[in-house]
Parts: sequence; structure tokens; C-alpha cells
Amino acid sequence: MSYIPLPHDHGTLIADDPGHMPKETQFQVVSDIFKQLCDPSRICIFWVLCHYETCVTNLACLVGMTSPAVSHHLRLLKSSGLIVSRRDGKEVYYQAADTEQAQMLHHMIEKMVEISCPMED
Repeated sequence: MSYIPLPHDHGTLIADDPGHMPKETQFQVVSDIFKQLCDPSRICIFWVLCHYETCVTNLACLVGMTSPAVSHHLRLLKSSGLIVSRRDGKEVYYQAADTEQAQMLHHMIEKMVEISCPMED
């Protein structure tokens, strides 16, 4: 264990054990996920997919957007690992990923917006 001398001594414990100071790269997954939160339509799409597996056409109808616009948001959500897709014939179905990050984001959205899962109503 080494000590990092800080310019001002405020009794900061992390300076006594710099091994507990995370590297910036460790926060990249958080940054990537939070980038998805910059668009309310994307948050809505993600929230719907936390509750239902559905196709682009139905999702576009549910959120009042065009299919190309929904497809754009789906690409971003999928690239961040928040949603997954599966093909059945010509149709592609989307749903929230079964990951801890997706579940935490889902619960955070519901807490912040004060809404509940449709299945809990």
C-alpha cells in the first residue's frame, strides 16, 4: 500500500490506499450506458422493451415514431448492450438484455419517472 500526498489534507482516506481509486477506463461502461439517456424517445423505447418483446413496426406504433427512427434508436441501444434481438423468419424481435446493467437502468427509470411495470398494476 502506498500513499499519495494530496495538495490539501482533508483526511481523505482514498489517498491512504490509492488501489481503491478506480481507473477512468473502468467507468467507460457507465458512460456508454448513460449516453443512451440523452434522448427521451430512446428511454421510452428501452422501457417498453423491458416489459415486452416486440418488432420494430409494433414498437413504432406504441411510441408514436416512424420505423426508421425506432430502428436508429434500437441500433444504439443494442450497441450499448442494453437490448438484444432475435430473428424469427423475416421478423426481428427486440427486448431488454438480461443483464444487471439493463435491470438497474430499468428500475432507475421507473423510480425517477414514478411509474411502475405494467405487470405490477
